[in-house]
Amino acid sequence: MIPQCPTTPRPYVRRSLWLAVAVILLLLAAGLRLHRLGVQSLWNDEGASFAMTQRSPEAIIINAAADIHPPGYYLLLAGWTRLAGTSEFALRFPSTLAGVLTVALTYTLGRRLFGRGAGFAAALLLAVNTFAIYYAQEARMYALLGLWAAAGMAALVAWLERDGASRAPLIALALINAAGLYTQYAYPLSMLAQGMLFLLWWAWRARRWQPLLRYAAANLLTLALFAPWAGEAVRQVTTWPNSGAGTLLETLLSTVTFGLAAGSPPWWAVFAALTCAATGLWLHRARPLLALPAIWAAVTLGAFALLRLQPDDAKQLTPAASAIALWLGAGLAALWRERCAAPRIAALAVTAAFSAILLGALPVLYSDPALQRDDYRAIAAAVRAEAGPDDAVILTGPGQGEVWAYYYDGPLPVYPLPRGLGGDDAATRAELETILRNHRRIFALFWGERERDPNGIVTGTLASQAFEVRSAWVGRVRFVVYAVPEQAASAPTALLDLRFAAADGDASGPASGDALVLEGYALDRAESYTPGDVLTLTLFWRADAPLQNRYKVFVHLYTDPDAPPPAQHDSEPGGGLAPTTGWTPGATVIDRHGILIPADLLPGEYTLAVGVYDAGDPTARLTSPQGERVAIGQVRVD
Repeated sequence: MIPQCPTTPRPYVRRSLWLAVAVILLLLAAGLRLHRLGVQSLWNDEGASFAMTQRSPEAIIINAAADIHPPGYYLLLAGWTRLAGTSEFALRFPSTLAGVLTVALTYTLGRRLFGRGAGFAAALLLAVNTFAIYYAQEARMYALLGLWAAAGMAALVAWLERDGASRAPLIALALINAAGLYTQYAYPLSMLAQGMLFLLWWAWRARRWQPLLRYAAANLLTLALFAPWAGEAVRQVTTWPNSGAGTLLETLLSTVTFGLAAGSPPWWAVFAALTCAATGLWLHRARPLLALPAIWAAVTLGAFALLRLQPDDAKQLTPAASAIALWLGAGLAALWRERCAAPRIAALAVTAAFSAILLGALPVLYSDPALQRDDYRAIAAAVRAEAGPDDAVILTGPGQGEVWAYYYDGPLPVYPLPRGLGGDDAATRAELETILRNHRRIFALFWGERERDPNGIVTGTLASQAFEVRSAWVGRVRFVVYAVPEQAASAPTALLDLRFAAADGDASGPASGDALVLEGYALDRAESYTPGDVLTLTLFWRADAPLQNRYKVFVHLYTDPDAPPPAQHDSEPGGGLAPTTGWTPGATVIDRHGILIPADLLPGEYTLAVGVYDAGDPTARLTSPQGERVAIGQVRVD
């Protein structure tokens, strides 16, 4: 008799298939998180992480007390770098590993609670979520926060599934929670979700004192382990700033659920996500542990909104990404298990919608300039290439010194201003004036200066006593090069009385009636320049009536009026600190421009010309009787 082939796969075949799927899923998560891991520069906060790795464990603990984060991640990273070094890849790899392990734990939680299909769907949603990927590629503690939160939930589920009788999962839970508390101050939100889930389980299933006492004992063990740092934690958390408005909806829809690079998802996708999650839980029927993802997500996101944290603090929601992935994965799996067509069609439609949004965001994550980290590496390279012996660097943002030291080892003096936590404007101004007397060019890096220099002493002093040569945004860092003349002009040496005004009848151009008068100008010197010099030009403007629009001034140096100028400078007046909409009619406004003479500029006579255009539309120019661009002098380059 010929044996018949089985109509369904053997159990070990099914297990092998699911194992293969899980391995492929983890490889996908690892590949997306390792992709270009060391390509981007470290940014400001990652520089702080690097600086911590250079300290002893005792110094890390002391410095963490002055920071806004506990020392656990820094100690772990310092130990890792002793083995792996401090390259960008090495510094970020612990976060990458934590991100991959979080995907694995999310799969495990989904499988134990809702079945293999739900585990696979949840892990896949998390694996391709650009929010989770981004923080798994950063040398900070947020990916580790997500790992400890998922591990704590897995330990709690393992203990509750054993009817609260096994000690090993409970001890593991206590240790994991202590590690989470030492990693990030947002971790108590995950512990709160654990407590709510336990109470739901206890009221539903147990109603015995033993599990309650054991759970309380585990939390007391966690608190005992965290007690040495509890005082610092309370002090730091109670001084945490908030934005004054909750951002729950924006965070839930645009960031945690669909990823950083997804933009604003369409409302139909949001509706589909919420409907899928609610329907899935209902189809799974009544069972207290099945409420885990809903409780976890609601507590984490709800507390975020109630505490009114700043939008930048959304990075503390990495645990919520796992919770929402579990919730949606459970809903999709429940719909698919229904034996009729409508739920399965709904599951396929929602899966297709999620896939289109999540997968479409992946290329954006790696290419969109808005999602790239501040390129201190490029700034340091530019300074090395351009610096002269009389130059200096000014760092205005808190903590920039650490990341700057990572990339720059040149001879230029570095001045972090304001000193300390700031607040002493007179001392800051006095030190700046000393710096300007001793240096001919300043490379300034502006980042978060409002925190320590709210009155703009650094920016204002540089704008009033130096000449802006170049200004560019490098991520969130404004990199400005200033030239310092031997003596800045306070009055014009050449009078012009040149009027720039909106063209009559041009409805698409600048505001009708707006007019700027160029009273005159002063050059730093009358003799010739050599390639590599900075020409410093002071313009003196006035407006005889209030101006409706903001305008930029451009200065060109050229020989051929029909060719692009080989040297130029564009900025709003006063280095951006004197916008035209704030001018007082009749008052003179001093406007300084530094024009770098390119190193490869050919010798000869060059025309120096000035013009004005709308700050919001470079093609909308004010005109003068001599045209849009007016020659005001000649410059010789030797």
